[in-house]
Amino acid sequence: MISKSKIKLIASLSQKKFRDETGLFIAEGTKLVTDLAPSFQCFLLIATPPWLSENMDIKADEIIEADIDELKKISNQKSPQGVLAVFRQPTYTYNPLELNHKLSLALDDVQDPGNLGTILRIADWFGITDVFCSEYTADAFSPKTVQATMGALARVKVHTVNLNEFLQSCAGKLPIYGTFMDGENIYSKTLTQHGMIVMGNEGNGISPSIEKLVTEKLLIPNYPAGQVTSESLNVGVATALVCGEFRRRT
Repeated sequence: MISKSKIKLIASLSQKKFRDETGLFIAEGTKLVTDLAPSFQCFLLIATPPWLSENMDIKADEIIEADIDELKKISNQKSPQGVLAVFRQPTYTYNPLELNHKLSLALDDVQDPGNLGTILRIADWFGITDVFCSEYTADAFSPKTVQATMGALARVKVHTVNLNEFLQSCAGKLPIYGTFMDGENIYSKTLTQHGMIVMGNEGNGISPSIEKLVTEKLLIPNYPAGQVTSESLNVGVATALVCGEFRRRT
């Protein structure tokens, strides 16, 4: 039986205010929970008896057995998979010297949780371990973002920073890349194996203040040249193309 206080807690974690206050976040589904469990402390695990019997290695501060009907009352999904976990949010630091020797991502006000989750999944796929988010980027620990990462949060460190100040601290130490309509064709431009790749807001792209800090402007060309096509690419798709091209060169 899930107590009213636990139901209230879980419901509150749909709001950033309470995620920040408690330092907790929600994950649902077998793959996601089992991927995150080795990396994050599980504060509360609610699952059906069959699920618990099949996943006895999952440790949690508190475990509650519940049936599917009870899970439906607290789930954000239409069809709960038998498990909901509440994890503690991690606190990460980064070594500026290490950033000078690897590829990282910076997100300039990416606001859609699904896009952010997709980008974190892309970062994970291409071996990018640090993603720096502006203060107005979507919350990496919102339920929608967490689900969209498909477990990438276990391997990708998300840092929330003042992006302007952060990139100023990177200036002169590593190349700062960004995508623009007046950039150089990414497929013919020389790319380095290290640097910071900045991806912009869904509607406005990279903001003017951040653009001033970009040292290498890239263009993802449309085909065929000169033909009228869509106005822009989804930021997740653009991130995949850019990261893929960088990794293709290494």
